[in-house]
Parts: sequence; structure tokens; C-alpha cells
Amino acid sequence: MTDQQIQGWYRAVLILFFASGLLTSSWLARLHDVAHGLNLTAGPMGVLLLAQTVGSFSAVSLSGVLVSRFGAQRCILFAYLLSVVGMCGLGLGVALSQVWIVALSLTGMGLGTAVSNVASNVQGVAVERALGRFVTPIMHGFFSIGTVVGAGIGALDTYLGVPFSIHMWYMAALILTLVLYALRLCFSENYGQDNTAMMAQVSAYRVKDAWRDKHTIFIGFFVLGMALAEGSANDWIALALTQEYGTTATIGSLGYFTFVAAMTTGRLTGTRLLNTYGRIPVLRVTCTLAMIGLIIFIFAPNAPTGFVGLVIWGLGASLGFPTGMSAASDDPIKSAVRVSVVSTIGYAAFLGGPPILGLLGEIFGIRHGLLGVLIFVAVSFAMTRYLEIYKKQEPIHVEILDR
Repeated sequence: MTDQQIQGWYRAVLILFFASGLLTSSWLARLHDVAHGLNLTAGPMGVLLLAQTVGSFSAVSLSGVLVSRFGAQRCILFAYLLSVVGMCGLGLGVALSQVWIVALSLTGMGLGTAVSNVASNVQGVAVERALGRFVTPIMHGFFSIGTVVGAGIGALDTYLGVPFSIHMWYMAALILTLVLYALRLCFSENYGQDNTAMMAQVSAYRVKDAWRDKHTIFIGFFVLGMALAEGSANDWIALALTQEYGTTATIGSLGYFTFVAAMTTGRLTGTRLLNTYGRIPVLRVTCTLAMIGLIIFIFAPNAPTGFVGLVIWGLGASLGFPTGMSAASDDPIKSAVRVSVVSTIGYAAFLGGPPILGLLGEIFGIRHGLLGVLIFVAVSFAMTRYLEIYKKQEPIHVEILDR
């Protein structure tokens, strides 16, 4: 590969992560519109969100197999087509106040999100190897930039009174355009290798082998807690602010915006810290920050103090998921399969935890329900010892098999 091809591929993957962030925040920033349009409280909303979880669980465990068989690029295209159809259906369902349409649309979005996220992470670690330097947090930083932009657009549309359906339809068109452009610059994640023995090892290492690998599972446990810290914030910050702090819908959207802005800042600045101090010390600090931020948000006496907690929580949750992906890819021979397994565990928590928290929120209140997240972040802190200290990779000269 030429440097120009590698750089173009890198930029394309950044666009894919940005589009994923847009997709995530395009409707989460206006979750209160979904609840209001369907006339649902926290408990029923948590049950409704399980529709997306069901879709994700149906696909996430098979995503690694699909990517290995059909290639990441084809999986990304199919997944985003499914997701944008779901976005359009979600807008329609809320406009018609039909819960079944919303549930079906969320299921489709869950299917698409699970496959696209695993496939994008496989592409991401392949680009990292091609570049020969640590860039995974920057890729996930672009996901966060996408969530910031999406949350900002959501807050602006809420303020301007743009109907939720119109918001979802034009965001779906924008996301699909970005993805189609990015895929033109992507390459296969399968490298041509002169070492046939190494290629044989790659072929021999399968998904079921990774599930039996204790080191991979421990990394997955770390990612699980940090993904839950991120996912729970995405789904419940806006509702916690409006329903329990008594703020307006616009302030609720701004709360979500504040969290994702803090995450973006942490991801874009965290790479230097990881290279300087190593994974374990940095992640122990960020896990601690996430726990402190959660405690402040849960027990804050007023909204301004809660916003302080959101900033600390966002900074603390910023590096967990991308650094876990990078740790899973340390062994190039096992990288694609291990990343798919760790992604499966992470996205299961990312998507499955928030609906369960909704049920807890119905009983104890949304903020007190977040105490469950605090426990899982503490588990992630304990798992940091299984993340090896990052060692700078030597540039790897590779040859592309096919596009």
C-alpha cells in the first residue's frame, strides 16, 4: 500500500466512526420526544428500548462470523442500510404514535448497529496496524464528535420545534451519504502476507477459540463496565434531567451534549497520555473519574452540580472502550477475531444495560438506578491489570488482497 492509500483508508474509517456517532445521538438526544409522543414513563420506555437490545443481541454474537465470512465492508454497507431504514421507521412511528412501529424500527436499528460497530472496529484495528501507531482512541474520538454534532443538532431542532420525524428522516439521509462516500476509500482488512505459516495461524484461530481465551474475556469484562458507563449516559441523562431534576427538554438535551463533549475531549487528548504513561495507570485514573462523576450526578442536590458530575463522568468513560479494542488487537494473528468478541461483550452492555436500568429507574428513580453502573465500573477498575502496557508498534508494510 502507498502512504496515500493508507491515509485515505484512515480518513474513511474516521468518517465511519463519525457516522456511527451521528446515528447514536440523532435520536437519543430527543429521547424525550419519543417518550412524549408515545406517552410513556421510564418503566415502559425501558421495556421499549429492549426492542433495540433484542435486535442487537440477535446480531452481535454473529457479527464476528459475518465479518470473517463476508468482509467488513459488505457488512458495514448492509448494516447501515438497515439502520437508516429503522431511523425512518422510528420517525414515522412517533409521528403516528404507534408503539409497534417504533419497536420494530428499534429492532432493525439494533441489528444494524451491532453489525456495523463490530465491522468498523475490525477495520479500525487493521488501519492501526497499517499506520504502525496508536490511533484507536482517535477513531472513537470521531465517534464522540459525531455524538456531539448529533446532540447539538438534536438540541437545536428541539429548540426550533422541528418535528421528530423530520429530524430523523434528514439525519438518516446524511448518515447514508457519509457511509457510501467512506466505503469507496476503504480496503479489505485481510492483509497479503508472505509468511504462509502465519496466514495458517490466522485461519486456524476462530471465534469459539477467542471465547475460550481467558485474557480476551478479561478484556471483555473491562470493556463491559466502561461500555455500560457510556451507554447508560446516552439513554438516561436527558430523562434524568427532565424528570428528576425538573429541567426543560432543552436543558435535558444540553445535558447529553455536555456528557458527549466531555467524552470527545477525553478521547482526543488521551492518546498522548496513553503513550506517555501506559494503559494501566491511565485507565485506573479514568475509571476512578467515572465513578466520582457518577456519584456526583446520582446524589447532586441541583442541576448545576449534576452537570459537574456529567463532565467528570464523561472524561472518565472516554478511554475505556477504544483502549479495550486496542488491547484486544495486540496480537495481529488473532486481532480480528478477538476484537469481534470484545466488541460483542462491550456492545451487549452498551445496548442491554440501559433498558434494564429503565426498569430499576421505575422502582428507585433513574438516578438511583445508576448505582448499578457504578458497581460495573468498579469491576472494570479491577480488570485494568489485564490490559498490557501499550508498546509502540513498528510500521507494518502490507499489501492489500482486494478492496
